[in-house]
This record gives sequence, C-alpha cells and structure tokens, in this order.
Amino acid sequence: MTEAKLARSPVAIVGGGPVGMMLALFLDLHGVRSVLFNIEEMTRWHPKGSTQNARTMEHYRRLGIGDAIRALGLPANHPTDVVYFTRFGGRELARLKMPSPAETLAVRAAAPTIDRTPEPLHRANQMYVETFLLDHIRTRPNITLRFGWRVERFTEDGEGVTLQAVRERDGAQETWRSDYLAGCDGGQGDVRRGLGIRYSGQSLQQPYMGGRMFSTYVKVPALARDFLRGDRCFQYWIVNPELRTTITSVDGRDEFMFWTGATGEGASADDRAVADAMRRSTQSDIAVEVIAHHPWTAGMALVAERYGAGRVFLAGDAVHLFTPTGGFGMNTGVDDAANLAWKLAAMVQGWGGRGLLASYEAERRPIALRNTGAARELSRNIGDIDIAPSLEDDSDAGAMARRDLGALLSTCGEQYNSIGVQLGARYDGSPIVAAAGAPPADSFDSYTPSSVPGGRAPHAWIDESRGRGSSLYDRFGSGFTLLRLGPHASDAGALTAAAAARKVPLTTLDVADRDIRDLYECDLALIRPDQHVAWRGNALPGDPAKLMAQVTGGALC
Repeated sequence: MTEAKLARSPVAIVGGGPVGMMLALFLDLHGVRSVLFNIEEMTRWHPKGSTQNARTMEHYRRLGIGDAIRALGLPANHPTDVVYFTRFGGRELARLKMPSPAETLAVRAAAPTIDRTPEPLHRANQMYVETFLLDHIRTRPNITLRFGWRVERFTEDGEGVTLQAVRERDGAQETWRSDYLAGCDGGQGDVRRGLGIRYSGQSLQQPYMGGRMFSTYVKVPALARDFLRGDRCFQYWIVNPELRTTITSVDGRDEFMFWTGATGEGASADDRAVADAMRRSTQSDIAVEVIAHHPWTAGMALVAERYGAGRVFLAGDAVHLFTPTGGFGMNTGVDDAANLAWKLAAMVQGWGGRGLLASYEAERRPIALRNTGAARELSRNIGDIDIAPSLEDDSDAGAMARRDLGALLSTCGEQYNSIGVQLGARYDGSPIVAAAGAPPADSFDSYTPSSVPGGRAPHAWIDESRGRGSSLYDRFGSGFTLLRLGPHASDAGALTAAAAARKVPLTTLDVADRDIRDLYECDLALIRPDQHVAWRGNALPGDPAKLMAQVTGGALC
C-alpha cells in the first residue's frame, strides 16, 4: 500500500453518475476546478432512465453538448409512442402518439419566436448519456477524474474538507483538501450517511409499480421481427389479469429494458423468471437473452431532511428518491447541480455572500417534494388500475372491459408530457430572489412562461435559423445577465457598477424585439447563472448595490 499524497481542488465531488458529472461540468463552465471520485472505473453499462427532459436538454445546450446528446439513443426516425397491449400479438388497448427525434427537430425548426423551450425532450437511455459525459469530461482541464477511487472518509473544519481516497484496483491512497464537498453518490451513498441525514416520505404498495422490482437488460431479436412487425414505439406496456410488465426500447432494434415485479421483498433476480415473463407477454416460446439485472424499489417518494451541513452538500439521489414514472429523478438531480454549481463557484471566486449556499436547500428541497409527489401520483395512476378478469375474453364483456381500460389508459399521457414539472420549477420565497408579482399557478402538465422572479427565464428565439446562437439563452453569460428589453429600456450603468464593485460577473444584453419585451412584461430583467429570474422592473431600483447583495446572498457592506 503506497503512502497517501496530498492534493488540492476547490470542489470535491463524490459520485460519478449523471448528477456528479454534470456538477463538474457546470463548475467547469463557471471556471472552477473540481475533482470527481467514483468507485467504479467506468460508467455503468445498464439501461436506466431514457428521459432527457426539456430542462436537462437546455442544460446540455448551455454546456455546448446538446446536439451530441440528441445524436444518442433511438434512431432519428424511430417513433416515441407509448402503447398498451393485452399481450404482444394480442389486442391494443391504448396508444399515446409521440414524435420521432427527427419530427421533434422539424417542429423546433418551425417554432414561433415566443416558443417555450429551445430544447424539447429527447429519449436517450442514461447509459449512453453517461458514457458520453465521461468521455467529454476527459477533455476538460478543470476536471480531475478519480474513477475507480473510493472516498473512505472525510472531515470538515472551518476552512475546508479533507478526504482520504483509496484506489480500488491496487490500494493506492490520496489525501485531498477542498473548500467544499458535494455528495452525488446516490441513495446508499456514504456522504449523506456520514452527515447523519435521513430521508422522509412514503412509498406505495400496489399491484404494479409499488415495491421491489427488477429492471432487466434483455436482447430479444424476435420481438420486433415477429410481433411488432414495424410497429416501433418507445415503450410497450403489457396489461392483463395475469401480469403487468413494461418494456422500453433501448437501441430501437432488439435491446430492451424489461421491468418485472419481484415475487417477494427478498427475492433475487432470476433469468428464468424474466424469460418466462417475456414468453407470457408474447404467448410464445420466444428466445430471450438476459444481459443483466438491476433491482429497484418502485413507488418511492423520499426526500432528505437536509441538503447538507457546513461545507458539505448533497445532490441527486442523495437527497431524493423517485419512482421512475415520469422520468423525473435524474432530471431533478441535474437541476440540483445547476443550482448548486453557480453558488459554489461564487464562494470559490469570492463574490458569494454568507447566505448564498444556504439558499441551495431553501430552493431545491421544495422542488424535490413537488417532483417526488408528482411521480408518486402518476405511479398510482398506472400501477393501481383494476383489471377485469374478462379483459382478454372474446366476448361482449371482454370488449367492454378493453374499451373501458383503454379509455382510462389514454388519460395517462401526463407522465410523458409533464411540461409543468420539466420547466415550471420556481424558487418563490427564496431569500436571494427579489419578489415582484404573483407567479402563475403550478401544474404538472402545463407551463406558463413568466418573468415573475423565482422562475425559469421565459425563452424566445432571436433569429430565424433556430441553430446554435439563435436562442435567447445562448446569449446569456455564464454569470448573471441583465436583459434590457424593448426599444426604450432604461440605462443599466448603475447596476453594472454595483456588480463590478462586488466582483459579480454580469453580462448586459439588449433585446429590442417588442414581442420578447411583451413576453417578459418589463423593461429590465436580471437573470441568474442558472437561468432563473432574480429581479425585474421597468427601471433600476433606488439602491442597485443592495439588490446585488441580496441576489448573491450577501449583506450590503
């Protein structure tokens, strides 16, 4: 065993999943170095969530990797429909029509100036995205990778955090000193446990999507060839009195993620049981290649009681555990990282105030409660449906049962089109938001753009090309951005000077378009580094220095 070496980085991140990697990339965007620890040497090659929602896609765009992410996942012409069958080769109960990746981009190309997002939702399995993110991180000089390293312990003092790390392969040791530590190491992670922080919340117990389940990576060449016969979809549900299963396309060809319920809380994964479930789903002796299993618990809606302590913070599954319905889990974690990153950067660079990091929990914990609650309710809708014994019968009673169930399943589209969850997160009541006006009503399945401080800045297109640089978001700086809207916006020199005095990075952006000014309903809007509105008005406040102190978590000196 080699002797430990001492190394330094402003931020240490434990956990190299999508949230930890995105946090490192956001810090890199803000010019802050980090070191990223992960026990495994590579990202895990097993299908997980396939939803890169609109807000996450916007974050990828900020990092300059949005187009590369869109190239991952299902083929460009592959529909993303969701269909419910009694069985493959049986009767179709309901179908939720959704566009292929190519159709999504065609709609974006023709979008009006005032369009709600530059980056619509994209279906690409998380295992592909994680592999890409790791490869991309290797090109970023601000990020030091320690994949294959385990953080054995950490200690905090008034000046920073000290970590002892061990390389799994050979026992080599390193000691790292950082200003801040971020635990992105999941629900069973050591950082949250080391802080003594617990989850609170409830879990569902119901016939399906409640309790212990298995996600199995399978290869089934005959499924598309003999049963789907060109009817390609993103996700297939089998619903009948005997069983309920969910099958998600991974590569658009013959690889799938197959969900099955466990026979008991202590049950282990069984290749034969999974193959049998596929045979019952098709009513045939179909060949199934089982690649790997992953156990998980459906119906969870758990949120950590705190989001950190002292100089140690938590993000992603370390602070919230979701049932996967709606695809909210990873995406909520990426938004955690976007919020935390600019605040850590502000503290490292010296322009963040004493109250800034406390606002992380104040802003993000209510969102976790909101989003886990939404996922739980959607899971209840799907998993607790009564199935008539006559559903598969060739009879009048069977036809009526199929018609009634199909009508009910046709209303489940909000779990796939939950634009309100994706774009509607708001930080109302945050101490670093200058309140002004009443926010729009919250809704899972609808989104109302609003410049009322606390919410995501309304989006608009600046030119007709709809390419890189065409989005209003593309013009925002990596720090704060002051929008001067309309042809007669007032002078912003005093606010620029106040930002400079506090060393706050501030970009001033003039947007003369009247439609965009009407969208914002103000002449001036101050946008935070995470693209949320911090303040708005038709003229500068009487004390710009006081405003800059508030939105950066400080007190006026």
